[in-house]
Amino acid sequence: MDSQTFPHKRKRTATAVASAVSLLAGMGIASVVERYHGGTQPANAASYAAPRAAPQSLPDFASLAKKLGPSVVNVSTTQVRKAAQAGPDFGDDQMGQFFQRFFGQPAPRGPQRQSGLGSGFIIGNNGTILTNYHVVDGAQKIVVTLADGKNYDAKVVGKDQKSDIAVIKIDAGRELPAVALGDSDRLEVGEWVMAIGNPFGLDHTVTSGIVSAKGRNIGSGPYDNFIQTDASINPGNSGGPLINLRGEVVGINTAIFSQSGGNIGIGFAIPANSVKELLPQLRDTGKVVRGYLGTSVQKVTAEIAESFGLKQARGALVAEVLKGSPAERAGVKPGDIIVEFDRKEIKESSDLPIQVARVAPGTTVQVRVLRDSKEVNLPLTVGEMKDNEVVASVQEGGLGLTVQPVTPQLAENLGLERTEGLVITAVAPGSAAEEAGLKSGDVISEINRQPIKTLADYNRELARNDKARSVLLLVRRGQSSLFLALKR
Repeated sequence: MDSQTFPHKRKRTATAVASAVSLLAGMGIASVVERYHGGTQPANAASYAAPRAAPQSLPDFASLAKKLGPSVVNVSTTQVRKAAQAGPDFGDDQMGQFFQRFFGQPAPRGPQRQSGLGSGFIIGNNGTILTNYHVVDGAQKIVVTLADGKNYDAKVVGKDQKSDIAVIKIDAGRELPAVALGDSDRLEVGEWVMAIGNPFGLDHTVTSGIVSAKGRNIGSGPYDNFIQTDASINPGNSGGPLINLRGEVVGINTAIFSQSGGNIGIGFAIPANSVKELLPQLRDTGKVVRGYLGTSVQKVTAEIAESFGLKQARGALVAEVLKGSPAERAGVKPGDIIVEFDRKEIKESSDLPIQVARVAPGTTVQVRVLRDSKEVNLPLTVGEMKDNEVVASVQEGGLGLTVQPVTPQLAENLGLERTEGLVITAVAPGSAAEEAGLKSGDVISEINRQPIKTLADYNRELARNDKARSVLLLVRRGQSSLFLALKR
């Protein structure tokens, strides 16, 4: 695995690993012991006895481990890294920024030859193996160790940074035992699961736990949709399988959340169904091609829903439509609330990037939006997302304000590209504006969907909505636009 982001080195001590702040790292699922209680006696137990509940038996993890263990492999890597002065060089990409936030261990100075260690599992008798992108990223050499101890050089077949999935392959000269990918949508919260991996280099460690939650967003990118488990997760398990009691792989163990670098019972796995969607592309072309919309969207809060006259908060609020994008060509406008994409309901803003990415470029789909309290259906031809594009970025969201018109000189001083609207020069501490998230330098371009170009426009719209419980503002912040609702 990529040792720059995960401390899975053979020679790194447990103490070094424990110094990690929070690590997106190899997951294994260490044992969770459930206590099964019999019936309890009431206070007046002298008069009668409560029947005892029948004892419950634990799942047969031993049989699962014996059957599936040979399909789990150790993945070790070697790479040369140019270490940063104050910390790991994670790059400027979104996933890298996430790793930087979750991992604070300093890096050595100067180029370093580093070893990494992770896990993987065989999905093809011909030696095809699934693991995490971060396990093999940047590796000059990848060695796979099978359960029988034999080592084989591996090559990368395909990898995708955004989903943190990689396919590698070895030539063992014989058929290998493969596991099947199950239906992760069938998982229930509270269901038993098991993992096999290599935490801290301890080969084929079998651990167990339950599914704690589904559909978790952990801030790693626009495609967050993780299975959460209460099981013990430790470095070295990245890329290993999360297995249900039917012996099916339902997830790739990928991340932990910890303040010490070790397990605190919060771990995450990529759902198997997400893997199955991408696997054909990774096998056939070595990369993943995703759909592209060209919008910036934000969460519809209760306050924003009220400002739009909605009975409930739902959908993805379009804050910005990029020029020349598929969304612009389809007629999507800022202020539209996307509630359905390709016949799939959009309940939260985070649902939209996932749905858009699943659609093949060139496909025409129906997009349903709420516009001026009416539903509008728009045919939209999905584009192809480039490496430097975001499928549909999500921004979270403005009376204690001091504003002034944007003059050419002020625009130059503030680094603004436009001279329209009113720029906020001060936000009163503790005001509704501060609570809503407005900042100095924000440029107000709309109030309650009405364009704001002058102070007269600003005062007119505030007066017109004097009795409204909230005011909806569209502001420009840097290169992005977003809606903010101010509660009076």
